[in-house]
Amino acid sequence: MFGLIPKEEKFFEMFRQMGVIITEGAQQLKTMLDDYADPLTSQRQIKDTEHKGDTQTHLIIKTLNKTFITPLDREDIYSLASKLDDILDLIDASAQRFVMYNVEKPTPASKELAFIILKSCQTVERALRHLGGKFDDINDCCVEINALENEADRVCREAISRLFAEEKDPINLIKWKEIYETLEKATDKCEDAANILESVVVKHA
Repeated sequence: MFGLIPKEEKFFEMFRQMGVIITEGAQQLKTMLDDYADPLTSQRQIKDTEHKGDTQTHLIIKTLNKTFITPLDREDIYSLASKLDDILDLIDASAQRFVMYNVEKPTPASKELAFIILKSCQTVERALRHLGGKFDDINDCCVEINALENEADRVCREAISRLFAEEKDPINLIKWKEIYETLEKATDKCEDAANILESVVVKHA
C-alpha cells in the first residue's frame, strides 16, 4: 500500500498513525486511574496498545531503511520514531506499577499527571498531523507541550514533597515516589519528541 503513496506522504501518514496510537494509550491510562475498578484488565489493554506502537515504530524504521530519498533528514525520522515509542513505553510502565505494587486507589496527584500525559499526547498527535503542512502550527504545539511538561514537573515535585512530609510508611513512600516519577517521565518523552519536531521546523522553514 505504501508503495503507491508519494515518499513524503508515506512517512507523514505513518507518523500520524503513531500519534493516534499514543493518544489511545494515554486515554487508556487516564481511564484506568479515573475508574479504578479493574486495573489489571486496564493494564493489559495498555500493553496491547504499546505493542501496536512497537509494530508501527518497526514499520517506520523498516520503511526508512528501504527508502533512498526521505522528506526529512534520516536521523530526524529515526529519532522521532524512537521518542514516540518511548512515550508509549512510559505510559505502559506507569500502568504496570499500579498493578505490580497492588495500589488500592490512585491519588489525586497521579490522576492529575495522567490527565497532563493525555493532553501532552493529544498535542503531540496534533503536531504530527501538521507534518508536511504549516510549520507555525507545529511550533504552537511544541510550545504547548513544553508548558505541559513544566506543569507535570511541578505536580510531581509537590506530590513527592507531600510524600516525605506526610507518609509514615517507608514502603508506600518508595512506591509512590517511583509511580510519580514514572508518570512524569512520560511527559518528558513528549517534550523530547517536541524538541525533534522543532528541529525539523528550523531545518525546513
